[in-house]
Amino acid sequence: METAAFRALVLGHHAGHIRDLPWRHTRDPYRILVSEAMLQQTQVSRVLEKYPLFLSAFPDVRTLAGAPLREVLSLWQGLGYNRRAVALLKAAQAIVGEHDGEIPPTLAALRRLPGVGPATAGAISAFAFGLPVTFVETNIRAVFLHHYFPDRAAVPDSEILPLVEATLDRTDPRRWFYALMDYGVMLKASQPNPNRRSRHYTRQSPFVGSRRELRAQVLRVVLSTSTATLSDVIATVPGTSASPLADVLDALTSDGFLMLSEGRYSIA
Repeated sequence: METAAFRALVLGHHAGHIRDLPWRHTRDPYRILVSEAMLQQTQVSRVLEKYPLFLSAFPDVRTLAGAPLREVLSLWQGLGYNRRAVALLKAAQAIVGEHDGEIPPTLAALRRLPGVGPATAGAISAFAFGLPVTFVETNIRAVFLHHYFPDRAAVPDSEILPLVEATLDRTDPRRWFYALMDYGVMLKASQPNPNRRSRHYTRQSPFVGSRRELRAQVLRVVLSTSTATLSDVIATVPGTSASPLADVLDALTSDGFLMLSEGRYSIA
């Protein structure tokens, strides 16, 4: 597909289907960092609920950097993947400690922040700083797989990135990437997900009954009290024996969520 025709198709769709999302009304790098951290593997509807609450509690990077982990995790509940909350807190601390509270604009500097991968770094560079960077995330990937690899399977991002580079609108990358994302959302909703043809695609396992659910339940128990013993957790999480709960408590402690003192667990 020729570049001009591809751009016209994507922008034509975008003109009538712009998603009005709060993080699209700002160029504040901190607010975009928060939104990108929340949007990783999480439905937009959940982020729409949590995003304003999080920013109300932690309105800038210095406030977040100085916040206790307990407060950050408490506000994060409902978004899942609590490691992202820990990484976001550590990123804020790194920004304050290493960048004097200013979020860096370049991909290389952003990638050195905890929890910031290629897609998050690219989004911050493009949406906050208007830089013509190249990156791939789930909706962008779907667009290029649909139009450029309709009959291929196991397509790697290394083949998609040159096409992202070739079709990039360097005068307004922010608008262009938003248009690509909105077009990708439409494609995934209207037909079989093109991302299934990506080499990087993995189907997410069910949450209910999983170890992820058990970790979330145990963490909520400790968040609801100042400290908790294994017996407290057993009493609060019904239908689960002591052994898996003890394993989860140990894992959460090893992962830096909890600390153990004299048989009682508390938020690290």
